[in-house]
Amino acid sequence: MKVVIISDIHDNIESLKICLNWSNKKNADMIICCGDVGKYKTLNILASLFKKDIILVKGNAEIYDEEELLSFDNIKYLGKYGSFELDNKNVGVCHEPYYITKVVESCTCDILFYGHLHQPWDNIKSGVRSVNPGTLGDRFMPGTFAYWDTKNDEISLKILNEL
Repeated sequence: MKVVIISDIHDNIESLKICLNWSNKKNADMIICCGDVGKYKTLNILASLFKKDIILVKGNAEIYDEEELLSFDNIKYLGKYGSFELDNKNVGVCHEPYYITKVVESCTCDILFYGHLHQPWDNIKSGVRSVNPGTLGDRFMPGTFAYWDTKNDEISLKILNEL
């Protein structure tokens, strides 16, 4: 599968649209959103411009009401953190690094995606490969997201102003 991992949009609609346009052109199968989307309007744009599955966790700067998520058929909401299976891999997702240990304790993760720090990062935490796609919102750091091809297990960083 082709998976796009985003985080920390912070209502930057222009950057979100650039990422979604790229994702649709590359025929991505899924988006994992590691939180800090912002307002309901941003969620609506995300869900309407990317029609396939979106896995979402809650960030610390959300402005939308969680009940509003029920209006989207393609968003699977995991709360503050969670996990799911994808191509025979256990995938953990959270926003704040604080939750990495909780995710790892709740499932046997093969890989974990997180946000909050606005800085792209790929390392081993708590014995699990942990990847931060950076900030799609282009705040404090250049806008970035990650692309994961699960067939060959390769993850690459995409820089918005280089697309």
